[in-house]
Amino acid sequence: MSARTKVGVTPATVRRLILALPGIEDGVSYGMPSFKLAGKFFARLRDDDTVLVLHLRSFEDRDGLLEHERSAFFTTDHYRNYPTVLVRLARVRQALLKEVLADAWRRAAPRKLLKEHGEI
Repeated sequence: MSARTKVGVTPATVRRLILALPGIEDGVSYGMPSFKLAGKFFARLRDDDTVLVLHLRSFEDRDGLLEHERSAFFTTDHYRNYPTVLVRLARVRQALLKEVLADAWRRAAPRKLLKEHGEI
């Protein structure tokens, strides 16, 4: 396996990737690092920093990740009724996580923020 396909990211890498997105606010939720976009929940770490909870805004997006990347993405009964996916940090490729985070950001960002950053 080459360095490009290395699996697994650290909580520090997750934090860096999320905070690189425009308009993300750093915070704490349930005693763990969390992130908001325009005042709304975007993501948070949980389970001693081994899992990322990511709000996707679309059940289709969640179900697609669950179907195609089962080792890295999962859900629980608690999140069944939410367009939220859980990410196993030890199993996700950094490039994929970065892509999923960017897509989630594009879908959740206010129109003004998207316009400011050339997304529309």
